[in-house]
This record gives sequence, structure tokens and C-alpha cells, in this order.
Amino acid sequence: MDQQQPQNLRQDQIIRHKLETARRSPLAAYRDMSLGEGSLWLFIWYELLMMLISPLGGGLGYLLRKKLYRPLFKSVGKGFIIGRNVVIRHPGNIIIGDNVTIDDNCVLEGRGQTGDGLVLEDEVLINRNVMLLAKGGSIHIGRRSSVGSNSVVVSTGGVELGEAVLMAGGCSISAGAYEVDGAQPIIMDNKAYTKGPIRIGTGTWLGTAAVVLDGVNIGSGAVVGAGAVVNKDVEDDMIVVGLPARPVRARKY
Repeated sequence: MDQQQPQNLRQDQIIRHKLETARRSPLAAYRDMSLGEGSLWLFIWYELLMMLISPLGGGLGYLLRKKLYRPLFKSVGKGFIIGRNVVIRHPGNIIIGDNVTIDDNCVLEGRGQTGDGLVLEDEVLINRNVMLLAKGGSIHIGRRSSVGSNSVVVSTGGVELGEAVLMAGGCSISAGAYEVDGAQPIIMDNKAYTKGPIRIGTGTWLGTAAVVLDGVNIGSGAVVGAGAVVNKDVEDDMIVVGLPARPVRARKY
């Protein structure tokens, strides 16, 4: 699995740049950052749902969200469950398959300017307090995959999880970085770049608080130990541990 050459990101893919260069009213800027494209009536519907239905607890809250959120998304399958206080941005770029469950206090952002934004295939489980942020690139989570509580997935160059990927709590997947030797002493003022998509193969297990960095490919059936930082590609069925992650042995089955 070859590493790709870094590619600079367009400035308009960086949210801070959009906020700093906005020339419109605060309401128009908020509408662009939250709903994205959509009619005024859809924006009003979005606001009512976020204010009145999003925090509603109990079975009534689940039922109302299941029924009333559907017009917001690009597509939603059957058996959809979404918990309380889930922040949804650019829902028109979010595709949700059958029997997907999203627990309380998550953030779903489909702003990605390449691909489909955010795709959750059938039977995906997103646990509590997870952030899925499709910024410059898309996020695609395969069937039966589970994202553990308090995990963060940020995509500027694309993130792809295969089928039945198991992510424990507190994991971080971050596609994108800033130049540290650029023209400016302040890091955020330098160019942002990506080495390409992060790809995690079918049946892989990421242990608690594992970190996967920009441009890394993890093969199918691999195991990443708790707290490991993966900065290089991992072969199929390989167990890696440590900081930085190093191979220990291949799985036996």
C-alpha cells in the first residue's frame, strides 16, 4: 500500500477561512454553515427540529426524530434511530442506510466537498458523543461498523471504513495536516495539506484511544492496540501496538 504525495487543500475547504471571509449577514452565514443548500422553508423546518425535537427525551423523542428528520437527509433507510441533542450540519450531503443507530450528543457534518459527504451504511452504530466531520473530504462507514463513544473522525482528504470495523471508545481518525515549516510562524496561517484518504479495511479492530493519522491505509482484519498512534500503513491481519505503532505479529485463525 503506497503512500500518496501530499496535496494542498483549497482555502475554501477550511472552515476558519470561510468565517473570516464571509461578506454576508450573520443569519446567511449561519444558514450556510448549518444547513448548506436548501430552500428557506427547509431551513425553517431544520431550525424547528433542532430547537424543539432534538432535545426531546423518551420514546416520543425517538419516534418524532425518526419521522420528522427524514426530509433533511439525502436519503434515510428503514429502522433509523437517532438520539437526543445530535448536531446535524449539511444534512443534504448525508446518506443513512437501513437500521442505523446514532446515540445521544453526536455531531454529524456532511460538508465534504468531494464524494458523498457522509455515508453510513446498513447497521452502522454510532455511539454517544461521537463527532463525524466531513470537511474537505467525505466519510464513508461500511456496513455493520461501530464507532465507539467519544471518538472523532475528521476528513479533509477522505476517510473510508470497510465492513464490520470495530472502533473502541476515544479513537481519533484525522485526515489532513498543516505545514510546520511554512512561511508563517503561526501554524494555522500556513498551508493545509493531505496525503490522501485514510482507509481502514474490513473486520479491523481499533483499540481504546487509538489514533490513525493522515494518508494511512490499514489492511483488513488488522488489530490496532489501545493508545497506538498509526502513522504508517498496516498489512492485512497484522497486530500493531505502541507510539508510533509497530507490528507485533500476524493474527492466527
